[in-house]
Amino acid sequence: MDIIKIILQVLLGITSVLLTLLILLHKGRGGGMSDMFGGGMTSSMGSSGVAERNLNRITIVLGLIWGAVIIGLALVLRFSVEA
Repeated sequence: MDIIKIILQVLLGITSVLLTLLILLHKGRGGGMSDMFGGGMTSSMGSSGVAERNLNRITIVLGLIWGAVIIGLALVLRFSVEA
């Protein structure tokens, strides 16, 4: 069980960093914190290219993997028997 726990912890760290980077790569949609402080120069908010759609798909898949890893790690920690 220790090997599975270590693998899941490493996977959680990697997916957390990647998910953070992918979220930061997204184009701003306006109305957020940046608009409150004068960064609200948005144009053509409805247009989304192929790269943006692919970035959305990758982010969603990575988010689902991240959630599955968290659930798996919680189950391993819950049912691991320490001798």
